[in-house]
Amino acid sequence: SVDTTNLPESYRSNTPKEQLLLQVADNFHRQYAHLCPDREPLFLHPVNECGVEKFVSTTVRPTLLLYSELYNWDGCARFVSDYLTMEPLPSPIAPPGYLYSPTTILRYQRGNCFDFSVLLCSLLVGAGYDAYCVNGYATREICMMDESREECPLLKKSEQVVQEAAVEKPKKYAIKPPRDLNSKYEQQEADKIVATAKAAEDKKRKEEEDKIAEAQKPSPDTLYGLRVHAWVLVLSGKREVPESFFIDPFTGKSYPTTDDHFLGIESVWNHKNYWINMQDCWNACRDLQFDLGDPVRWEFMLLGADKPLLSVPDVDEEEEMGDDEIEMLLKEEEPKSFDMPVSWVQPIQISLKEFETRCPQGKKVIQYKNAKLETWSPYLNANGLVTRLTVYEDLDCTKILEIKEWYKNREDMLNMRELNKRTDWITEYFLPGHAHGLKAHVYKTMELETERTMEFYHETRVDGLEKRVETATDMTEYFVGRSDFLYYKHTEFGKRGKKVTTTATTTDSNARPVVVGQLLLWHNVTSPFYNITLFSA
Repeated sequence: SVDTTNLPESYRSNTPKEQLLLQVADNFHRQYAHLCPDREPLFLHPVNECGVEKFVSTTVRPTLLLYSELYNWDGCARFVSDYLTMEPLPSPIAPPGYLYSPTTILRYQRGNCFDFSVLLCSLLVGAGYDAYCVNGYATREICMMDESREECPLLKKSEQVVQEAAVEKPKKYAIKPPRDLNSKYEQQEADKIVATAKAAEDKKRKEEEDKIAEAQKPSPDTLYGLRVHAWVLVLSGKREVPESFFIDPFTGKSYPTTDDHFLGIESVWNHKNYWINMQDCWNACRDLQFDLGDPVRWEFMLLGADKPLLSVPDVDEEEEMGDDEIEMLLKEEEPKSFDMPVSWVQPIQISLKEFETRCPQGKKVIQYKNAKLETWSPYLNANGLVTRLTVYEDLDCTKILEIKEWYKNREDMLNMRELNKRTDWITEYFLPGHAHGLKAHVYKTMELETERTMEFYHETRVDGLEKRVETATDMTEYFVGRSDFLYYKHTEFGKRGKKVTTTATTTDSNARPVVVGQLLLWHNVTSPFYNITLFSA
């Protein structure tokens, strides 16, 4: 239940202009139902949290907040998906009978797909995008926010651009290469054998992948094509958007307008107007044209739209008509437009604490295919943990394969830690700024005299140490840019004794004795290095 005691008067009643708008909407809906009796009822004026009917366009409140992350569409989508908790629709095959204000949704941090879409559209329009709320149909996975069959974005490998090597022009007096005496026939036969083996291997792998995909295929959805969903449409043009695309407000992901997850559109709206899709959705959204100024494909409700109509007057006809006839025609064609009332919603405000906390109670868990992603708000965990990705071997997520953790705001500048459950190796990565210039640390346990590898930011260290490899018996160090040309140091240790067995001064009374010490120094180009053995037992 929503506490409505402190809500302003605009939430509890309608102005005369809003009442007139509701009458226009009812008339528009009657004409639509008469012309298209086989279509579903329009989502025009559901009740708000106070039980008052409000037109959907007036629920959109364009807002530009002060946070730089909310200046772009991906930042807005990510914030909405993180900040709110998803609630399913009361009926999966019908729009809800209510639509709460974005301020109330932000206060309770819960909402359905329509609430998500209105809030996201308000932020996008405020940021300068040509954004619209969409009422349509989508697949079960989209409507239920089921990402268990989707690959985690953190596991997707980035595509590496392969740069082709520049072809050198042959020199005029270049020496001809030696003649190739290998048999071309034998080479062709060998290539055929390799190609045949590769084709058989590819076929076998494809059959295995098809078998796995068939086993992972979801059960048929009895409500396929009937599940109602709301999302956001961003049209090209404003903010240098090159191509129109969809945004699913539940996940914050973008999709092309031809994506198979979206099966049809009933209507779209923003803070200025309302449009009905008059195009056939037999092929989902693949063939839809999103030119909202085309009255054949999109039927608008209010004449005062910012989308220009496609009809252009003929110049020849205007020349044949007299001045009086043109004046009379212009008077007849004067649009009797009705401007959209201002939004009844209070200004959207998000405090810095709420913006940084993001997730409800500061934590959010998403289940992906063979992976689980956990996120926390900054400063919630004492160790600075903000993200944890657990990768599993099986689809049931019972056998852990790898754990990756990301940290922020730590004094030791730890950025990420990886734990491989198969080998028990732990790898830690540090940002620049560590007290000892540490860059990476690979180890199994923090106990002394165990195998470990450390990499350093050698630019920040006085000794130029770049890498150190330690085992139970020796230690190898690599240096860069030293004035004494030292670049390699290898030390072998003996067993610890009860008393000091070396002449080296140390603060540890039970230090390991040095058995062999070896240094390698760069000298010059003609003499690559000096090999110096300091001492040996």
